[in-house]
Amino acid sequence: MGEDRVTGPGVPGLAGGPGRSVRPRRTPAARQAQQWLLTLLPAFPVLLLVLRLWQLSRQDMSTMLLLVQYVSPLGLLSALLIALVWAFPLVVLTFGVLGRLLRLSAPERFDPERSLLASWTARTPGWVATGAVALGALTWQLRFLPTLLMLALCLLALRTRYLYPDQPTRILLVGVALPVAAAILAYAALAPAAWTALRSGEPATAVLLAVPPVATVLLTGPIPAESARAVTHGLTYAVAAVLPLVTGAVFLAAPVLPTTAVVVAPPDSDTAGRADEVPPEVVLGALITVTDTATVMLDRSAAVRFLPNEWVRSQVLCPQARPVPYSVVAVHGWPVEETVLDWMMLRRPVADPDVRCAGRLRLEDRAGRGTR
Repeated sequence: MGEDRVTGPGVPGLAGGPGRSVRPRRTPAARQAQQWLLTLLPAFPVLLLVLRLWQLSRQDMSTMLLLVQYVSPLGLLSALLIALVWAFPLVVLTFGVLGRLLRLSAPERFDPERSLLASWTARTPGWVATGAVALGALTWQLRFLPTLLMLALCLLALRTRYLYPDQPTRILLVGVALPVAAAILAYAALAPAAWTALRSGEPATAVLLAVPPVATVLLTGPIPAESARAVTHGLTYAVAAVLPLVTGAVFLAAPVLPTTAVVVAPPDSDTAGRADEVPPEVVLGALITVTDTATVMLDRSAAVRFLPNEWVRSQVLCPQARPVPYSVVAVHGWPVEETVLDWMMLRRPVADPDVRCAGRLRLEDRAGRGTR
């Protein structure tokens, strides 16, 4: 998509010599706003990690401190990255479209030194937007891909109108012909699925499949200058307010500890026929760590259990259960809740689930011959 110029029509600049310009000095308010933004951005992932541990501990400080001691920060960051990888394309493309819409509609109000939205637009290189589109195509569910196509085409059309205002043919091709052709192809592929979603009582899925292609044709040009700043900044504030709540809700539901089933029994229970024999037990929960003396687990009731290693008969890693599909809609056999990565990556072979992951004992564990 190319790199946008920092200065241009409607962007204040200072002459620095023939054929070049330099950035004006930033005002104290703009510098302070940027410093606050740079301070809060790194703090948000840390806050999410702390809240996730606080949720796992069921608001018990001792349990939380134990988790902080043993849980790997790299594991938490990996879970955070996997759960929220979809958010990066959303932020880059949404703010990019709103910033370019403001620059094209009201160039006199596009000031990178006073507006964070304008500063984001003027200083974000084009390869970042291109990478965001590619990442979104891989990680977004099928039902969100029409929205991704809309954002990408709007971004390209607005940039073309800004960089080539004296080339109406190019503007017509990129801003009108390309969105119309994309809408025709999209409806040819998505119209049956959108109709199925509407008949199946899934209006949200139907809207996500049907509205973005036609909206693309209407959003590739400027809006009235008197309302441009209010519209773009209002949408920016709305996205900035909602996005942390959505990302937090998604991450708080993501697993950060491996789920393990451990069969434990005191040594005396290995002697059959004793009246006081303690039967083996399956402890199902999240594995925290294994020390020299005990296996530390967080069971389903969020209670920390220290299982002596000599009591452990067997243990197994329980795979994460795949979420139950919410939608019955598919596009040519592709479920709308699947991503391209889901189709590209190898899946675990289908096998009979281990009974221990369901909280039941195996026959060999009942007989006392389980292996770790």
